Amino acid sequence: MTRGRTNADIGPWGWRMVDVEFRVVSDRREGLLLTLGQAVIAHGFTLLRQRMAGDEDGVVLTMLVRGPQQNLATLEECVATHPLVTSFEATRPDAAPVETPPSITPHRCAEPPCAADSLRIEALVPQLTHDYPNIFVALLELQRELPEAHRELALSELGHRIGAWVQARDFAGVETTSTCDAIRRIALPAMRQIVQAQLQGEALHVSDSPFCRRGEHGPCCHFLRGMLGGLLAGSAQPMHVVETRCRNDGADICAFAFRTA
Repeated sequence: MTRGRTNADIGPWGWRMVDVEFRVVSDRREGLLLTLGQAVIAHGFTLLRQRMAGDEDGVVLTMLVRGPQQNLATLEECVATHPLVTSFEATRPDAAPVETPPSITPHRCAEPPCAADSLRIEALVPQLTHDYPNIFVALLELQRELPEAHRELALSELGHRIGAWVQARDFAGVETTSTCDAIRRIALPAMRQIVQAQLQGEALHVSDSPFCRRGEHGPCCHFLRGMLGGLLAGSAQPMHVVETRCRNDGADICAFAFRTA
């Protein structure tokens, strides 16, 4: 049952977005977050944070998710009827939509992708999860064919979806104590599955981003930036990821900084 007030804004593809908190009770802990996290992602939602604890009723998993309002009913039915779930409740927190701080405003004016591009991106998600980590051929083709005005938002949102999927698949059981700990234990090993990455202080450096030097100027690693955001979406403290240096602008590496919201 869903109750409360909708926290909604417009997502990068022109869809109305909602934040919803799911409270799930199960008698089995193993595989619970991974399985339900995959369901969340499959319905176009992002897992913002999660918490798992035990009580007299069993294992209680709380997930805050954000995604398109048009998919909410089917996601709720999927979670409520899942064989691992013995009790389910969904509430919509009464809070203002998250705004992007001025310091990390996108580098170019960006427009939401058109309907055809959005459908293509949706169709690409299962292909990327099936082929992962061999994903760059499809991504570079998408980057070439998307209109420039749509590219940043589309690729960063797609990266966020894939990052959240990787986090649920590979790092669901990893507990972190701080932002730095989450970067070291989740973001760094996950990125090393697809690129050459290392930590320099609190920044993550990538030396071989395939998105650079393709006839454009300015930071261009939108997919990697979005993926880092998806990987860290479950951290206790919300954060934004910013590409501060890019080989596309002549730097020797691409650097990503992490700023708390």
